[in-house]
Amino acid sequence: MSIRLTTPGVDDLGQVLGALRSWQLPGAPVQLHPGDVGWFWRHGPEATAAALRVWTAPEGIRAVGLLDGPDLLRVGLRPDAQDDRELAERVVADVSEPARGVLPEGEVAVETPSGALVHDLLGERGWGEDEPWAVLRRDLARPVADPGMPVETVDAGTAEQWAQVHRLAFGGTVSLEDTLTRWHRCAQGEAWADARCLLLRDGDGAPVAGIIVWTAGPGRVGVVEPMGVHPEHRGRGHGRAVTLAGEAALRDLGAAAAVVATPLSNTGGVATYTSAGFERLPDRRDRRRG
Repeated sequence: MSIRLTTPGVDDLGQVLGALRSWQLPGAPVQLHPGDVGWFWRHGPEATAAALRVWTAPEGIRAVGLLDGPDLLRVGLRPDAQDDRELAERVVADVSEPARGVLPEGEVAVETPSGALVHDLLGERGWGEDEPWAVLRRDLARPVADPGMPVETVDAGTAEQWAQVHRLAFGGTVSLEDTLTRWHRCAQGEAWADARCLLLRDGDGAPVAGIIVWTAGPGRVGVVEPMGVHPEHRGRGHGRAVTLAGEAALRDLGAAAAVVATPLSNTGGVATYTSAGFERLPDRRDRRRG
């Protein structure tokens, strides 16, 4: 099998998203999702294409990597290629050699699906394990509880309120103007048709929490990316409520399940997701070099 590594162009992004969608099967390992690429689209289509690496064989795309930052590659694999040795050896060689244009020298990390041969082969090359991540799944065959608070779908008219909640929920290091610009870029992306962006309000009508959920199509697995609660409104169940709203949106879109991953050290986030019906899967660790 001849495997080719490429960086896609903007015109290729639809094909990459299509491959990732087809891999989000209910029984497959939790891995890179088209929603992850959709959320990265906040940096623009050119930056999104430049951050992707695609491994292709004659029969089609076998693996996709997203550089979610300069030193982290998040890898998704076709479900029947999780233990493909030739593919795994090629991916490992490409991520290990800076000259191949995937990861730079120095301290870097690679995220892979649980059980993937790539993870094991990186370990054999001396890559260590990084901090554990909690991986959670919610079966959407079961009904979703009502969030008990007003929820609305965000559009251009309410995007600024969502952006303000989001930026403060994640530390406020990005300005409101830039956060709003990024939202509009996402909304113009090819993956946005599969997304629902929701805003939760309290009894006084104040925006208190936001979420984006992304489906991969009917009968497939959706993902939460991102979810956040305004820091002045934490500890009141708003995270659970907005997560329930996101689950309901995915269920309405025909998703079979919802998944999310967060650092195990984020005990509040793990508790929020479990309170909203998510169940823990085995923890996952990235491979880290340096």
